[in-house]
Amino acid sequence: MKLRFRLTLMSFFQFFVWGAWLITVANYWFGTKQWEGAQFGAIFSTMGIASVFMPTLCGIIADRWLNAERLYGILHILGGLTLLYVPQVDNPSEFFWVILVAMIFYMPTIALSNSVAYHALKKYDLDVIKDFPPIRVWGTIGFIVAMWITNLTGNKASANQFYIAGIAAIALGIYSFSLPKCEPQGKTVAQNSIIDLLGLSSFKLFGNYRLASFFVFSMMLGAALQLTNAYGDVFLDDFKYNPLYANSLVVKYSTIIMSISQISETLFILAIPFFLKRFGIKQVMFFSMIAWVFRFGLFAFGNPGDGLWMIILSCIVYGMAFDFFNISGSLFIESSTSAKIRSFAQGLFMMMTNGFGAILGNSISGYVIQIYFTDPSGAKNWSQIWISFAIYAMVVAILFLFLFKDEKPKEV
Repeated sequence: MKLRFRLTLMSFFQFFVWGAWLITVANYWFGTKQWEGAQFGAIFSTMGIASVFMPTLCGIIADRWLNAERLYGILHILGGLTLLYVPQVDNPSEFFWVILVAMIFYMPTIALSNSVAYHALKKYDLDVIKDFPPIRVWGTIGFIVAMWITNLTGNKASANQFYIAGIAAIALGIYSFSLPKCEPQGKTVAQNSIIDLLGLSSFKLFGNYRLASFFVFSMMLGAALQLTNAYGDVFLDDFKYNPLYANSLVVKYSTIIMSISQISETLFILAIPFFLKRFGIKQVMFFSMIAWVFRFGLFAFGNPGDGLWMIILSCIVYGMAFDFFNISGSLFIESSTSAKIRSFAQGLFMMMTNGFGAILGNSISGYVIQIYFTDPSGAKNWSQIWISFAIYAMVVAILFLFLFKDEKPKEV
């Protein structure tokens, strides 16, 4: 089996596991279980809590002691078993803790999958910048396929979405043990102190202004990403309460409509090498932030009728908003850090985006939406919600333009 295909299969199922439930869990929470909105923000913050320490910890383990592909497989098997238990949960508090455990196992696998792919490509003398995006794009396709399966089988508000995700995760975990070996790169380095042993010396990355500012903006953009994941599908589904749109295709196939965002990703991932070489990392990341402004702004004024084009365009813009920061950011880390701390650096990137960013974005948004944008009957003012998100993204973009330095990177 050829290397590119093996890595492509890994990438496909890596995000299939997530796509089977991430976008539709809001429908399960609000529609099937009918739990409160303020508590829902905490569910998405589990990704943030897990990402604060697990990607970094697993990055250290992969850098020092255990092959990355083996650690990757163990985590997926444990995460899959946890997801299979989710349908047994019957109260929001327990749901939070079970999802947190699932995310503790899942979140570090995103960075580890990048490390495994990068290591394998370099080992066989392939070009990471050229060959990784076409592999990674299949991760997005996996996410899309999972969303479509969940929606078309009538499970977008059903507990079955967790069974789909759990079985896929266990299968991926078993498969990962056949992947090319990704040995620890730091184990041959002399350990002079407990700080070196634990990988804490790698925090010197924050001593580099360019990397430090990159990580801070990763956190701020991470908040935007989790907002659209948490509320996008339920926003479209809520049009069923408007008699004009109750029987529209947008309501019936809200998850499939949202999957246009991931379809767009596949195109923008393939465009990343061109944009990076032509514009450089700062411009590409700035394009991402402006795209977030349009993502939220178009949602604010769109509807399933004469405003359908805005909803569709918002989903298309999402591809640039997500890929131009997350994928380019991962490649940026790969080219700006040394081999012995590379897995740690990828974990740190994940910690800032899906960790602190997700915690801040989901925790704050959950309460703000409940207090300021939800009426006594429980109906949400989606237009004002999306406008407030768009203003946030614009502020981040302006700050980035002035504060992020675009000097040539120096490997640390």
